Amino acid sequence: MASGLSSTAQLQLSENALAVLERRYLKKDDSGRPTETPADLFHRVARNIASADANYGASEADVRRREEQFYGLLSRLDFLPNSPTLMNAGGPFQQLSACFVLPVEDSMESIFEAVKNTALIHKSGGGTGFSFSRLRPKDDIVSSTKGISSGPVSFMNVFDSATEAIKQGGRRRGANMAVLRVDHPDIMDFILAKQDHTRLNNFNISVTVTDDWMRRVREGENYDLINPRNGELAGTLNAAEVFQQMVELAWDGGDPGIIFIDRINADNTTPELGDIESTNPCGEQPLLPYESCNLGSINLANMVSGDIGSAEIDWDHLADTVHLAVRFLDNVIDMNRFPLPEIGEMTRGNRKIGLGVMGFADMLIYLGIPYASEQAVDLAEQLMGFIREQARRTSAELAEERGTFPNWEHSIYNQDGQSLPQRNATTTTIAPTGTISIIAGVSSGVEPLFAVAFTRNVMDNTKLVEVNPLFERVARARGFSTPELMQEVAAKGSLRDVDGIPQDVKELFVTAHEVPPEWHVRMQAAFQKYTDNAVSKTVNFPNEATVEDVAYVYNLAFDLGCKGITMYRDGSREGQVLTTGKTEAEEEVPAQLEPRHRPNMVQGTTRMMRTGCGKLYITVNQDEKGPFEVFGNMGKAGGCASSQTEALARLISLAFRSGIPAEHVIKQLKGISCHMPAWEVGGGKILSCADAFAKAIERCVLPEDTQLAMDFNGTSFGHLGACPECGGALHSEGGCVVCQDCGYSQCE
Repeated sequence: MASGLSSTAQLQLSENALAVLERRYLKKDDSGRPTETPADLFHRVARNIASADANYGASEADVRRREEQFYGLLSRLDFLPNSPTLMNAGGPFQQLSACFVLPVEDSMESIFEAVKNTALIHKSGGGTGFSFSRLRPKDDIVSSTKGISSGPVSFMNVFDSATEAIKQGGRRRGANMAVLRVDHPDIMDFILAKQDHTRLNNFNISVTVTDDWMRRVREGENYDLINPRNGELAGTLNAAEVFQQMVELAWDGGDPGIIFIDRINADNTTPELGDIESTNPCGEQPLLPYESCNLGSINLANMVSGDIGSAEIDWDHLADTVHLAVRFLDNVIDMNRFPLPEIGEMTRGNRKIGLGVMGFADMLIYLGIPYASEQAVDLAEQLMGFIREQARRTSAELAEERGTFPNWEHSIYNQDGQSLPQRNATTTTIAPTGTISIIAGVSSGVEPLFAVAFTRNVMDNTKLVEVNPLFERVARARGFSTPELMQEVAAKGSLRDVDGIPQDVKELFVTAHEVPPEWHVRMQAAFQKYTDNAVSKTVNFPNEATVEDVAYVYNLAFDLGCKGITMYRDGSREGQVLTTGKTEAEEEVPAQLEPRHRPNMVQGTTRMMRTGCGKLYITVNQDEKGPFEVFGNMGKAGGCASSQTEALARLISLAFRSGIPAEHVIKQLKGISCHMPAWEVGGGKILSCADAFAKAIERCVLPEDTQLAMDFNGTSFGHLGACPECGGALHSEGGCVVCQDCGYSQCE
């Protein structure tokens, strides 16, 4: 046990935080039992990161003092670094960065070198971003073989498959960002790449657009497509029509996002080293090829003093926290064991760090300020301006002590003649904080509250109502807290339609889906104004939002100075039926059902379906009325997979023999996810054994055009899916996919 504050009881950690730490962060022995406490974890990280001070002449006593400072910073939950630092600092991996950008040049050697490097990065716990804009378009000439190119989208499938095959140390799964310039000849294929929600599920995709292109959208003008292989004209498209296609697809499923690349490069601090072409998986960290992001977030809920509703910001405590956090993140670069030598060289050359925030919604509640208000937007600007000023001041102090970043001479700071020398090419980034915000017990990033209360699945299918602690305190103080009310709030997720709660409390505890989309964008823009890199944020839309609503938000984001935009329309990936009216297959089933008799002989088809549990052989037999029975053989004797396959087949058979139309069965099973999906030979994806049954039945009994319609309208298809860690529901937050039940996140 480490010295100092080492008792978990002395740490202010919720039960959920303790569960997340044990599941994902604490060191374990060979049997999976934790060998350290949360206090030990914080000591391990603090000791490891503080040891970098010795590289700059600090004595052993000075290093120990720095360790105690860093431990206090972490144990008070004033600041937490990105997940790889918490997981790996002081351990055998020592890979501390959250994400990387890799180059993809127009050659087979470069493409598959990037695939290999992606695998190494994902194995080490990082995410990756790529620009595929340098690849020649499909059907273009390949001079070395006299063949034709398959184009960027086809190679994205290769990267996606590689990501699917790798679990990041068993604790984090791969996440990717793919971007393509809007003037690439394959741009329409790229925009449509995720229209089939079973494809490219390990990718976020975004289109990089220029300021001139946005002008052409508004003027309805055409623009040129350029072949990156030779720079020659490859056609023209109408900018407004392409924009319309982008927003329609984003409305349908959240992709593609949009990146305003001119704005990003206007803030490129080292333009002599090249233009920025891509970002990390959630878009908040634009990076040059082989750069990495080294991120951490200040807990704003701890930067206030006073009672809920009337508290004030403790600016001195915030300044002290910024100063220490910047030193922490600069040390992370020195202690980092990078997965590739090129990444180490670029990262140490620019020493970019990204200090951000979490718990902003909690801070607003303490201050008594509604999220969707001018006062909140003004505070966001003031707050981030202060943080960046303090961060740059500390970076300047570090430059005096340790020297500027090596590429200083190639930076904008060396050219304007007014900037103070800086240790870090950038200092501020607002990242998603899906997991670390659960550890801190606060809201994620700069998002509104996810929910005021919700029901969490715990052991043995027990349902536990989890209530926002600030709301619970207010409810008790103002005398309207009852178990029944909390149950109702948990069932609805918000306070909007709950009787007995004062209106001012409802306005203060607003949730993400209640905030109008315009205010999401305005808040993002307010934080972006004083953020060196970018802001990861999700603009939430209600299910009934229109395509025009999405177009308005995309335009607003451009007008207000955002560097990109990510949106999610509630339920758009859950495959709700968007049409009305019954088909013959949807007529009511009789109330009393009796399975029909089995004849001596029926005919059928057997298909082999690849699942995460192995090859599943599914036989669908039919009689004169249609599907009659189903058999499933996992190819394994005994075990849960075999027994559950048999049980599922029996129930499906009972449904068919009782007259349930095949469409109903398919809709119920198709799209169900498990933690081990698998790719089919033809390129499709089997999400689970249940999904395999649905697709096998569908291919036997439905025509191909009907299959496609069900892909987009089936009631269970294309949703965000089940958490691979605990099976809970995944949702979109902060530009990422997270699970509130266990803290799983694709990004943080």
